Amino acid sequence: MDILFLLAPDFTDIARDDVGKRYYCPDCAFVEGVLGYCPALRTQLEIRYIAYPRPRPEIVALVGDAHQGCPNLILDPANHKFVNVNRFHRCGERLHSTDTKVIVDYLAERYGAMVAHF
Repeated sequence: MDILFLLAPDFTDIARDDVGKRYYCPDCAFVEGVLGYCPALRTQLEIRYIAYPRPRPEIVALVGDAHQGCPNLILDPANHKFVNVNRFHRCGERLHSTDTKVIVDYLAERYGAMVAHF
C-alpha cells in the first residue's frame, strides 16, 4: 500500500517565532482537501500524520534523511509500474515524491481521484 505522510496541523516553529504561533503546512492542507473531496482515497492509502520537528524518523527510515519533507508519498513497489519514474525521487528500491502536483496527479491516475484543475 502507498504511504502518504502529512504534517499534523497546529504545530509551533521556534525557528520562525518565539511567541508560540500555531501553524499548518499549506501543501499538506491542499492534499488533505483532496482527501476530503475523494474520501475513498483514505481506504486506498496508508495515511500517517507526523509531528513537525525534524528529524522525522518514520520518513527517514523509508527514504533517508535528505527527503523528509511533507507531504511525502512513498509508493508501494507494486505501483512503480504505474508511474513515470522520472517524476519521482528514488531512494534504494523506493520511489517517493514531496511535490504536491506530482502527488495529486498520481492519485488521479492510479486511484481515479478527481483531477486538479491547475
